[in-house]
Amino acid sequence: MKVLVIGAGNMGLTYAEGMATSPLLSKHKLRIYDTDPKKIKSLRAEGIFDVFESLEDCLPKADIIFVAVKPYHCEGLFEEMKPMLNDQQLIVSLMAGVTLQTIQDQLNIDKVVRTMPNLPAQVGKGVTSYTASKAVSKVELIMVRNLLDTTGTSIHVDTENFIDASTGISGSGPAYVFYFMQSMLEAALKMGFSDYDSKVLVSNTFEGAIELFNQNDISPKSWIDKVASKGGTTQAAIDSMEDNNIKELIKDAAYAAFDRAVELGKK
Repeated sequence: MKVLVIGAGNMGLTYAEGMATSPLLSKHKLRIYDTDPKKIKSLRAEGIFDVFESLEDCLPKADIIFVAVKPYHCEGLFEEMKPMLNDQQLIVSLMAGVTLQTIQDQLNIDKVVRTMPNLPAQVGKGVTSYTASKAVSKVELIMVRNLLDTTGTSIHVDTENFIDASTGISGSGPAYVFYFMQSMLEAALKMGFSDYDSKVLVSNTFEGAIELFNQNDISPKSWIDKVASKGGTTQAAIDSMEDNNIKELIKDAAYAAFDRAVELGKK
């Protein structure tokens, strides 16, 4: 199986490194293509890829092609790719907002998988939702899933609507967590803690809460009830959030990302 990654930006390189260091490609080095001379030099220095600066040299013989460029770059890229593709090749898109139909039409190819990755893939904790065109076989879907899982875990969804929806939850979600963390850091600093102590207090609190959630079959609401004693300090904080409608605002934010993903797909 010959795998090519087009685009060595943050997300493309994350998936490339995950796949290249897995046993899935033991017989072939992962191929990676980019146009930035500095990036090409850096990639070659890593020594784990076959690095290309010409699509003609790598695209025609690839079996699975991951496209990891910015959505606004895809039209020009697709024009260049189209004459070199054949109907047995499988395209896996890591691009936000570019629909299956758009990719099929612009590349004149049937086998397409659309994904929604997220930032924690950089540390092997990513979650990637994916869906596929009808031409993709079950065996090919399993291969794609195994490749995606090299950066964390993956979730197969039935329709592109769920890809857009997962944009609002997992795709954009890390930013929501960082937003909450930043707010808590600023509160800790205002209370007089040092930068270092503030970071330890906040980061370990988040990490510990996630471990508790993952290791037990208890809902977040139940955990809140365990921590928040009636009339206590935690309940005062929760009451403040409820009074300020924080829960609904977070839901609105997730839907704003979802709606934007849908909007981008229509352009």
